[in-house]
Amino acid sequence: MCEAKGLSQRRACRLAGLSLSTCRYSAQRPAADAQLSLRITELALERRRFGYRRIWQLLRREGLCVNHKRVYRIYQLNGLSVKRRRRRKELATERLPLLRPIGPI
Repeated sequence: MCEAKGLSQRRACRLAGLSLSTCRYSAQRPAADAQLSLRITELALERRRFGYRRIWQLLRREGLCVNHKRVYRIYQLNGLSVKRRRRRKELATERLPLLRPIGPI
């Protein structure tokens, strides 16, 4: 809106009814997320049947004090997920025709 209408950022925020801090704020993730992301990916590839909760437990055992919500967020961003198991099909048995009564009882 600022570039299109030639308004200042302050004026554009006032017209939109937003506070100036919401426009200027940009969340910055620490560089520790990159290292944690690598470790989570390693563990997920090493143990494919482990979800984010079990990976979180492994990280805790390694001595990393990490919030489970942070592990979940990184797990999702990396596109990791536990693959669903396919159901085994039952063995096909020979089908028999239905028995029909010959006459009244």
